[in-house]
Amino acid sequence: MSSKVLIVVLLNSIVCFSLTVLPPQLKFGAATAAYQIEGGCGKDDKGKSIWDIYAHSIPSPIKDHSTGDVACDSYDLWKEDIKMIKFLNLHFYRFSISWTRILPSGFSNRINSKGIEYYNKLINSLLENGIEPMITLYHWDLPQNIQILGGWTNSRIVDYFADYAAVVFRFFGDRVSSWITINEPSSICRDVYEYGNGAPGLESPGIGTYICGKNVLLAHAKVYRLYQEHFKNTQRGRVGITIDSIWAEPFDEGDEKASDIEMQMSFGWFANPIFSKMGDYPDIMKTTIAKRSSNQNFTTSRLPAFTDAEIAIVRGSADFLGLNHYHTWAVSNINYSVLDVSFDADKGTYLQKKAEWKDPDVLPWGFRKLLVWIKKQYDNPLVYVTENGFADSSESLDDQRRVYFLESYISALCTAIQEDGCNITRYAVWSLMDNMEWTDGYTIKYGLFHTNFSSSYRNRTKRSSAFYYKGICSLAEPSVTVV
Repeated sequence: MSSKVLIVVLLNSIVCFSLTVLPPQLKFGAATAAYQIEGGCGKDDKGKSIWDIYAHSIPSPIKDHSTGDVACDSYDLWKEDIKMIKFLNLHFYRFSISWTRILPSGFSNRINSKGIEYYNKLINSLLENGIEPMITLYHWDLPQNIQILGGWTNSRIVDYFADYAAVVFRFFGDRVSSWITINEPSSICRDVYEYGNGAPGLESPGIGTYICGKNVLLAHAKVYRLYQEHFKNTQRGRVGITIDSIWAEPFDEGDEKASDIEMQMSFGWFANPIFSKMGDYPDIMKTTIAKRSSNQNFTTSRLPAFTDAEIAIVRGSADFLGLNHYHTWAVSNINYSVLDVSFDADKGTYLQKKAEWKDPDVLPWGFRKLLVWIKKQYDNPLVYVTENGFADSSESLDDQRRVYFLESYISALCTAIQEDGCNITRYAVWSLMDNMEWTDGYTIKYGLFHTNFSSSYRNRTKRSSAFYYKGICSLAEPSVTVV
């Protein structure tokens, strides 16, 4: 296989990396989310989201007792964001819209002109600089007024989400052609309702978890159908969903079944209804939960079934599959009590790192295996890698491990495309800059740019990884061969 040498100046040193030739269809970007970077809490009529409430809980559920009230202050410093994006030579920038900045009450009866103005400025500036905006409609910041009614466990949220999406499409769809409806359904439903980790701080293991999952899928599908019917002909955009996934490597010989169950019941839970021909949950998920529910004296399965009409709406409701990937785990079986009502007990799998993995946080072969598994499982759908990144707690600008992570994972991505035939056309790094990492607050860093949260100016400074990724983005341009 032919290769190119990428020469990048990393602070005071020059480093060379040998990369396979970048696939010509591959575009590179970076990702952020509204609550994590915008700040501007309460400014210009912005309403309260569940994270605005949750982060202010007493005692604080955030590791460093911080909030996203200011975060990176991108609401005021969006021009600084554009400068960083331009420096990196990004092809696209993935960001999310704050539902309550557009609709302060959460409902569509009142639209906030200041919120519309903010996102118009950001979108227009991106386009003026030759950068494509990719917008996520929902990245976890549910309006508190809708949470009061039950949030993602209330079926009315399907209509509320569609009302919100229609407003966003109407105001921005003439300039935006790439849309993600919902980011990481598993994080929304499993992390919150199963484990109580994150806003709104509720727990309903093995029950609320699955109700949430069904409503998320129906909300996504309704917005997809809305776009197809009312906006597609004039706006010509694509609408997809982003699902997060580990790679589940069998821990030992004989653990292949455990690996498959983990993949089916974690990733397939949301991918199967949309991307499989059956248009429903994986069979293993339906049969296992139904059997355990019966043994626990429930009158019906804790996994709420789709009607035939719902299957028809959800099946095929995506133009692309957004994929977030961070980790590979070794998987084996574990026995739970039949009385244990939980998602983990339903799966019956155990995740761990193997001792022989020298660097368990950098396993690019797992990334490649995941991409090939998706290709085989869902007939090679169009995939956008919408998040992939490396976390540490360092304030250092010379982030060599993050550079190594990016080099390794981008190489694995290129191999999956060129040798395995995977249909992947986009890759986005998480994240453009250090930000409010949910319950970890500001204790961990993912940014290509360091953010100084001690300064009121929220100064952003290039890391070594920013120089490296700039080289990758430039190398992807046909006219540039060496950086």
